[in-house]
Amino acid sequence: MPSNSILVQKQQVVAELAEQIKNSTAGVVVNYQGITVEHDTAMRKALREAGVKYVVMKNTMTGRACDMVGYGDLKQYLNGMTAIAISENDPVAAAKVLKTYAEKVESFNILAGYVDGAVIDANTVNELAEIPNKETLIAKFLGSIQSPLYKFAYAIKAVVDKENGGEEAPAEA
Repeated sequence: MPSNSILVQKQQVVAELAEQIKNSTAGVVVNYQGITVEHDTAMRKALREAGVKYVVMKNTMTGRACDMVGYGDLKQYLNGMTAIAISENDPVAAAKVLKTYAEKVESFNILAGYVDGAVIDANTVNELAEIPNKETLIAKFLGSIQSPLYKFAYAIKAVVDKENGGEEAPAEA
């Protein structure tokens, strides 16, 4: 039986993990068995750069943290050597980085995740990883808005040019 001080420390660690999960937009649970130190170091660096926290903790402690925030369904995936990647701001960042490494390392697997308050399976996490990042989506949206405006402006200019007999104003020096 562990001493009270050890239990208090574990409860504090679980509470901190639960708080991180609660304040995040998305997370991914992976089985990291078989990943080399080289790949692990590169993956952790990529996750840090994407603003994602990567936590390796005992499955029972991770399970308790998930229970505390309402993601109890994740506990069924916490078997073997698992870790959780927690993304505070970008719901696709963790999925994108981890999918890259799941493709590189055969034994590294995405197990499940959560997003928008719901637990999702590995297939949904992989689909989430295919979504372009926020900046790309905004650029595509703005481009789609600008395109009709440019076409309209060119049409107006063509009508004005036709009415002026096709003559263009001389360029200023």
